Amino acid sequence: MLAKRFLDIALSLVAAILGMPLIIAITVLVLVKLGRPVLFTQERVGRKGRIFRIYKFRTMVDAKDSNGNPLPDAERLTGFGKWLRSTSLDELPELLNVIKGDMSLVGPRPLLVDYLPLYNERQMKRHDVLPGITGWAQVNGRNLISWEKKFELDLWYVDNWSLWLDIKIILMTVVRVLKREGINQSGMVTVERFNGYN
Repeated sequence: MLAKRFLDIALSLVAAILGMPLIIAITVLVLVKLGRPVLFTQERVGRKGRIFRIYKFRTMVDAKDSNGNPLPDAERLTGFGKWLRSTSLDELPELLNVIKGDMSLVGPRPLLVDYLPLYNERQMKRHDVLPGITGWAQVNGRNLISWEKKFELDLWYVDNWSLWLDIKIILMTVVRVLKREGINQSGMVTVERFNGYN
């Protein structure tokens, strides 16, 4: 795992340095088009069930109804926000999570804290490793596959991890991002919630 951590830090620092002009440009665009805050933060579940705060570029406006409740995601997601998601550029701030040690470049995607009580014993094993910016499920269907399939792929990764597998997934991710594959489920702007099953 030491080699994995070295790869995470080395590649994240290189990506952050080389991508700084792009990160600055996106920051300015988010400020202009969506306003403050620039970053979307949310509590997620990490390795061994530890809760951490994930960072992403904001993609939605704070539009609310007459009662002060947030409008549905589909009405708050702007064209610019859709573009950020389709290019996966909204994920760039997660490099900070990797450098901090909350996440790895590769691993099961960190899910909502609300889902914790819904996992069965086998599904909990996805927390045996650090969550990732990308993962085996992301390069094999991403948001187009079922929750059952995602867990199956995540757990396969946990059971079969190797440094070479991480490198393979990173290279596959580059291809998937360039092709913009598997971004949303049909008819949805975000993935459907996980409701649990045994």
